[in-house]
Amino acid sequence: MSSQANAGTFILGDRVVNRMGYGAMQLAGPGVFGPPRDREAAIAVLRAAVEAGVNHIDTSDFYGPHVTNQIIREALHPYGDDLVIITKVGAVRGEDASWQPAQSAEELTRAVHDNLRNLGLDRLEVVNLRLMGEIFAPKEGSLAEPFSALAALREQGVIRHLGLSNATAAQVAEAQTIAPVVCVQNHYNRRVLKTSWY
Repeated sequence: MSSQANAGTFILGDRVVNRMGYGAMQLAGPGVFGPPRDREAAIAVLRAAVEAGVNHIDTSDFYGPHVTNQIIREALHPYGDDLVIITKVGAVRGEDASWQPAQSAEELTRAVHDNLRNLGLDRLEVVNLRLMGEIFAPKEGSLAEPFSALAALREQGVIRHLGLSNATAAQVAEAQTIAPVVCVQNHYNRRVLKTSWY
């Protein structure tokens, strides 16, 4: 495997990371729900990615739920100093594997602490607020209430940086009036959307 550093680097908050990261969504079971068919293989994939030079991983505690973060912790904890884990909050999984919005201050606080516990961290490096207006594309609407809740958790020190997922340009601008936004995670095209992540 070639080094991921060959793809170049970029700034994420105040960290320099290799441009090629690893999206951990599919480490969970089919439909991003339940355990994987082969947990040892999932662990091996994560370790191989890091050995190849991947130094940022995208995850969420609603993948599984909890499964993906627990696998990341088992595979990589204690984490190397150069590894940046980016997680997202704003949804929960129903017992039927449905994706449901979870954007109240209470729900977001619970999600942040679930991520901390399952990843084995004292502070989350980057937390993206996953907006749930449309499943496969951003939808206009104020994000002031949920983003302010995450900004408060940032002030408490349990989050270092904030980002957005599935956001419009207006929502990014609104968020920047509340707290700094270090990244925006959006879909690139409709072909990807049909089988894409949350």
